[in-house]
Amino acid sequence: MTRSAHRSRSTKETSIEVSIDLDGSGRTDVSTGIPFYDHMLDQLGRHGGFDLDVHATGDLHIDTHHTVEDVAIAVGEAFREALGDKAGIRRFASGRYPLDEALVDVALDLSGRAHVEWHVPMPEVLPLGQPPFDPQLAEHAVSSFAAAAAMTLHVELVRGRNVHHIIEATFKGLARSLRDAVRVDGAGGVPSTKGVL
Repeated sequence: MTRSAHRSRSTKETSIEVSIDLDGSGRTDVSTGIPFYDHMLDQLGRHGGFDLDVHATGDLHIDTHHTVEDVAIAVGEAFREALGDKAGIRRFASGRYPLDEALVDVALDLSGRAHVEWHVPMPEVLPLGQPPFDPQLAEHAVSSFAAAAAMTLHVELVRGRNVHHIIEATFKGLARSLRDAVRVDGAGGVPSTKGVL
């Protein structure tokens, strides 16, 4: 069984191609035109153990919001498709993930129900990189991904001062939790009393 998917998304604001293989080696090829976001998506693939290709062009002359959102939606849709019927997956995962002084809790359920609890207050700082990635977009990216992937996701900042570290710990924590949740553990069947997820 191949757990992979490809997704194309084209609007007046963005043009996006995404490919994902959940059973890959952590190889990534990411280009969105937003270097900081590329770095975060690289963390998602690398620490998730997924092969992830993301190629996007967008109206960055306006701002980075449209590209960040549309890429997150496309990656989430591809992730959901690659999961298939979810037979045998662990489904749930959680952990506490550090990056230097930052510490983030992530818990998720590949439930088929989209819900996000985001409790990650960001210190007031200037946007990161060029073109600029507004730290507030981290919530939007993660929430858009989770909604498109139809998962329940809780993210909470335990402590942290450096915004780069907080956001990166979040993406790494999401990746590691996804890696655990998609693992096929041999129990067989869909992990739900409903018989479907």
